[in-house]
Amino acid sequence: MSNNRGFSLIEVMVTLVLTTIGILGMVAMQGRSIQYTQDSVQRNTAIMLASDLVEIIRANPGEVFTRTPPAEPVYSGFKDTSLFYKDKGSDFTTAPADCVANPTSAIEMRNCWVETVETSLPGAEELLESAFYICRSSTPGTCDGNGSMLEIQLAWTVKAGACPDDRAPNATTCIYRTRVEL
Repeated sequence: MSNNRGFSLIEVMVTLVLTTIGILGMVAMQGRSIQYTQDSVQRNTAIMLASDLVEIIRANPGEVFTRTPPAEPVYSGFKDTSLFYKDKGSDFTTAPADCVANPTSAIEMRNCWVETVETSLPGAEELLESAFYICRSSTPGTCDGNGSMLEIQLAWTVKAGACPDDRAPNATTCIYRTRVEL
């Protein structure tokens, strides 16, 4: 009768298979983690850009309101057109002012904001016309020119299937949409 000490080859193989499965699971988790982190960074950038635009609009009330607050703070007399409004499928109105180091006019501020969007969100330059909009909206997701809400939608390009948003126009585009009362 022999007394064997140590592991048999079968025990070593089972341990190796289980360890390999665990390592492959961690590698897959790491890949997903990187994807979600990238999505989070892009969403935070979109949130910051939308917030910046709202502050630019609030700093230039004469571009949006027929009578400017605070003279009439509850007055919601929105203009029908504004250099800040942009319909889906249209481009921003052409303006002679470029982005300058210290923008002072509303058009310069808007143009600097557009330039920042194009450099901050991946693929935004190509999506600016088709997927971006800034409009008055009485119902979420529609630019009907009514109501006191300003709706802003920003978009960026992602790897196919990487956007968790069901409202995205296609598999390679993510959107961020917000509604603000001015």
